[in-house]
Amino acid sequence: MFTCGIIEDAFVIETERLALRSPRLADAAAIACLAGDKAVAQMTAHIPHPYPAGLAEQFITAARAGNAAGRQLTLVAALRHAPDDIIGAFGAALDRGTSIPSVGYWLGTPFWGQGLATEALRGLIDTLFSRGDSKGLSAAVRVVNPASRHVLEKCGFRHDGAGFMDFPARGGRLPVDLFTLERGIWASLKQWGPAVVTEGVRDDTALTASLG
Repeated sequence: MFTCGIIEDAFVIETERLALRSPRLADAAAIACLAGDKAVAQMTAHIPHPYPAGLAEQFITAARAGNAAGRQLTLVAALRHAPDDIIGAFGAALDRGTSIPSVGYWLGTPFWGQGLATEALRGLIDTLFSRGDSKGLSAAVRVVNPASRHVLEKCGFRHDGAGFMDFPARGGRLPVDLFTLERGIWASLKQWGPAVVTEGVRDDTALTASLG
């Protein structure tokens, strides 16, 4: 999916207020708390509620391995002034049988309503297009999740119909709205300002629609 792999712990996407980086084992407690919130989990395909012990560590291990291999890009987001305190996860992966990566994300409920999901997703999109060779991106959100649809639309995604998707953690297939973002549309919307990607050596105090 990407032209080169991600160097763990040295790769950071910085936006105006946020830093997106590879997850660390030290993030496990925050991931379990924020992602395990019913309001967050119920909109995702793979995050169970209640959130079981040990699942956050499994998520982190898988994310770091996928990032290092360039198979996917799964990052956690933190406010730049508190880089060790994560607020959500944003990522993309090329699903089997598809030609373009799909993006997914979740944001902890204390951080809703501040434009942070849109800001983080724009930073992720910039990185996916600038470092990858995909002609587009896709996303799917539950039809009962208007807030997430609004985030996608503010990032340039176009509604591309509806369908059903497997939601294992929700017990079956659920109706979703489908979205796509073409590379050309992204290029025309760059007035939102580019994200800054850093890949130098950093210390531990510096700096993954349905992700889980």
